[in-house]
Amino acid sequence: QVQLVESGGGLVQAGGSLRLSCAAFGRAFSADTMAWFRQAPGKEREFVAAIAWNDGNTYYAGSLQGRFTISRDNAEKTTYLQMNSLRPEDTALYYCAAKSGYYTNSPLRYNYWGQGTPVTVST
Repeated sequence: QVQLVESGGGLVQAGGSLRLSCAAFGRAFSADTMAWFRQAPGKEREFVAAIAWNDGNTYYAGSLQGRFTISRDNAEKTTYLQMNSLRPEDTALYYCAAKSGYYTNSPLRYNYWGQGTPVTVST
């Protein structure tokens, strides 16, 4: 059984920062790509960032690059999302996801999902 567990969400004022974590559990866990998605109320789930587990290559939604940074700790099987200069429009439920194979920004291609951690950015 593979499980992804997110943490680090919360309430922050506009301009502030948060760091999300996603830990992978399960002896059978093996992923090539880990990613973050987010879903705001009434909106579709959207790609935020992804990282290739082996070489650390990173991919971002164009509108978020420069404010968000994805990283990983291979030994801890954990991926992080550092979010800076947060805006009210960043408010959403943030999900961690994992898949085998190359990066894609389509949520349909990811096999494993966490339960989500909420991020609320106030004005």
